[in-house]
Amino acid sequence: MRKFSLTIFVGLLLCFFQASAYSYTFTGAVFTHADSLKAPNDWFLMDPQEDGIIGTSAQKAHEFLKNKQPKQTVVVAVIDSGVDIAHEDLQGKIWVNTREIPGNGIDDDKNGYVDDVHGWNFIGGSDGSHVAEDSHELTREYVRLKAIYGGLTEDDVKKKQRKEFAYWQRIQRNFETDKAEAEMNFNFFQNMEGMFNQAADIVKEYLSVDDFGAAELSEIETDDSKVKSSVGMLMQVFNNIRDDEMSVNEVISELAEARQHFETQVNFAYNLDFDPRHIVGDDPEDYKDRNYGNNDPTGPDSSHGTHVAGIIAADRNNDLGIKGVAEHVLIMPIRAVPDGDERDKDVANAILYAVDNGAHVINMSFGKSYSPGKKAVDRAVKYAERKGVVLVHAAGNSSKETTPTNNFPNRFYEKKGEASNWLEIGASSWLANEDLPASFSNFSNTGVDFFAPGVDIYSTMPGGEYKKNSGTSMAAPTVAGVAALLLAYYPQLKPSQIRQILKSTVHDESALEVNKPGAEETVSFGKLSRTGGVVNAYRALQMAESMTR
Repeated sequence: MRKFSLTIFVGLLLCFFQASAYSYTFTGAVFTHADSLKAPNDWFLMDPQEDGIIGTSAQKAHEFLKNKQPKQTVVVAVIDSGVDIAHEDLQGKIWVNTREIPGNGIDDDKNGYVDDVHGWNFIGGSDGSHVAEDSHELTREYVRLKAIYGGLTEDDVKKKQRKEFAYWQRIQRNFETDKAEAEMNFNFFQNMEGMFNQAADIVKEYLSVDDFGAAELSEIETDDSKVKSSVGMLMQVFNNIRDDEMSVNEVISELAEARQHFETQVNFAYNLDFDPRHIVGDDPEDYKDRNYGNNDPTGPDSSHGTHVAGIIAADRNNDLGIKGVAEHVLIMPIRAVPDGDERDKDVANAILYAVDNGAHVINMSFGKSYSPGKKAVDRAVKYAERKGVVLVHAAGNSSKETTPTNNFPNRFYEKKGEASNWLEIGASSWLANEDLPASFSNFSNTGVDFFAPGVDIYSTMPGGEYKKNSGTSMAAPTVAGVAALLLAYYPQLKPSQIRQILKSTVHDESALEVNKPGAEETVSFGKLSRTGGVVNAYRALQMAESMTR
């Protein structure tokens, strides 16, 4: 599931809505630190020692590589919502299947996918249509199990079904709770948006402007009670926004995004009657079926995937927008993630497609809490492991401690063992203080390998645009880019070696006392991951050079 992110102090916004009857619970990616420092757009490329910002040292890494010749171009598969392959900053950075003749309607390379020139779309129909939204896996499991156990008690169930019945009871409780929260959040943001917009319109009319910021608000002196009240309300919002250059129209846009997020959850994610799979036309329970979908890897909304792709591979030499982490890299777009929870069949097939078509690294900035088809995903992960492909996965944005049973996909095989080619990544900020871990980031000192920049990451958006987003979805491609950087110059490295190098060379902040995500307590940063560090490209290259010399 792609995660929504908001730049406003949503929790503190509640201070002037206390009269509201809504009990608000936000489960998306919100970064809430009290420091007003604004990060540079390229902060994720900076160096902790030289720049005083906890970036990846990617700029320093490229200085290290200046007189070295790359040994190969690395293909990074981006399994996501789609990628805008026409973006100005991704030109020359998109993978091309040279064995396929574009537009002839023939599977020239006999890989099972017709005209897959730039990747594949596993959530599209053969007529070119697309799945845009889908339900949560929790909802789909609720529907499946209710048909079997709905209305039954434990005494009604046979002994061999007791385990699944207990699972159904947990699904039922979680679904009803989560659905109610989504409805409350939608109602809350709908009301918040209306109140804020009304106040903004009053001030716009008073100032005779189309937009304004905190500076203009602070200069207003009036006896008009309506204007005075509106100014007070708006100032409370601006005082709780970390970006002091944000305008009222930008806040309006953020609030609309929040409202739309929860509206989508109500209308689609927790809607028991919603099932868009007929668009694809396959049987989602047939895990042996691989040949479905269409050849459009962009889809109807490629915002998330385009942002991810730019972090990895945006052109470093064109003086446009941003510089990606890696240079000698091509993005293979694979569309498998809707606005909602991805399906295990699509995830498994997307991994298989990436491996079979030459990907060296696979980025997976998605996740969910249930995985009924985990066996199929495990088989695909093992296949990637055998073929020497590095898998990078975002840890998730629920401010929770992940376990092998509450966050999927993951490195832990259902029967036993774990994947040696898997990297699990938490999200960090640029600050070497208590706010180093992003407040939304999942964590685990057994499941998360290390952290990477994931707050206010400026990257590519569809239509030649750029935007800052936050999430472990941004942290994972940062690491995928570093892995690609290593493989471009040291192609002999195996995935297990890449993993060991990246873990051994992190910028160590393990002793730093930080705010624990999702809790009002402090812990050492070392307790939030296996390493207690942040990925460091420069140090990783140094170690790779030493190992391969």
